Amino acid sequence: MSATRLLLAARARQQPEWASLDRLKQVLHALERKPPLVDASVCDDLTAELARAATGRGFALFVGECAERFAEARPETVLAKADQLHRLADGLAEATGLPVTRVGRIAGQYAKPRSHPTETLADGTVLPVYRGDAVNAPEPRPQARVADPSRLLRAYHHAETTLSTLFERDLGLAGQTAPERTYAGHEALLLEFEQALVRPAPDGAGQYGSSGHFLWIGERTRQLDHEHVQFAASVGNPVGVKVGPTADPGEVAALIGALNPRRRPGRLTLIVRMGAAHVGRRLPELLDRLGAAAADVAWVCDPMHGNTRVNGAGQKTRALTDVMAETEAFVLALHRRGLPPAGLMLETAHRPVTECVATPAEAAVAEPLPHYETACDPRLDPEQARLVTAFTADLLEAGR
Repeated sequence: MSATRLLLAARARQQPEWASLDRLKQVLHALERKPPLVDASVCDDLTAELARAATGRGFALFVGECAERFAEARPETVLAKADQLHRLADGLAEATGLPVTRVGRIAGQYAKPRSHPTETLADGTVLPVYRGDAVNAPEPRPQARVADPSRLLRAYHHAETTLSTLFERDLGLAGQTAPERTYAGHEALLLEFEQALVRPAPDGAGQYGSSGHFLWIGERTRQLDHEHVQFAASVGNPVGVKVGPTADPGEVAALIGALNPRRRPGRLTLIVRMGAAHVGRRLPELLDRLGAAAADVAWVCDPMHGNTRVNGAGQKTRALTDVMAETEAFVLALHRRGLPPAGLMLETAHRPVTECVATPAEAAVAEPLPHYETACDPRLDPEQARLVTAFTADLLEAGR
């Protein structure tokens, strides 16, 4: 292993142990020669829309998969996901009178951070954990769990297909109505992939990550002196950072300074994912400690990741009441400090599934949830997503 690779491994968490570094190098060289997946000008447009949301003149809705599957890059599935995003956003816009920015968790959400590097099957077999289709496959077989660098090329191809479908959708609607644009975002987890797709900005001012319009850093990888933060600081895209209940206010302030030193509106989004049990105390503490710096970012609520439970059948699930409770506490904490809630991020399925339950009591039932299809974390079904966005609209209206 090269010294560069050792440095990356030491300063970047949640990176796969690739099966072949020689093959990885070949793949990265190929990716470096590929066309950009998104245009820098569209990333700038998204920055402007997020700046609008950060000042209360708009709202941003981030909706889509926990972990995208390569097989779902088919046009009909992509269009169904886009339709869900826009239906939810249209409902928010109608209820609040605000323009709603639409960002899909799509065309790149092919990698997931994991709590443990391995999992143990019922028969005692220990396997590397599934890390998303860009790394390995979810089937519980040793060969499926190999971290294969060739999957990065497949990730590029499927992202390209998905983005083309979204572009054609928006273009086709432009002749009939004045449609809102469909932006694409994902967690910038696999640094080698992300860095291979960095391209010069056309205006000659810096560079941008061409893998997606909006890129975010997760709760597990936001260490100030590590490579994920340095990558985000180096690109001109609008970027986000997940903020959990243990986030130190001093570290968050340092992240704001590192990622948005020029205080550019819309550049930085903090995505709060503290959980219903903690957000009512921890978020006000954070906002108060940040003081004036809290106004330099867009505040978005992720009421999903801090509310994961394991049900009586051993499945991960989330209770709708927890999701709504965290959303309400988030909105109230910001309103009480004169800060506008700028957005909502949800993990959703575009078809009926039974992965999230209505209340915590339902999570205690030993019977398995019947239509449990997620490759990683539990998603809201379409009706649950509608209920959460409608509830959020009511909260926004009540705070005016």
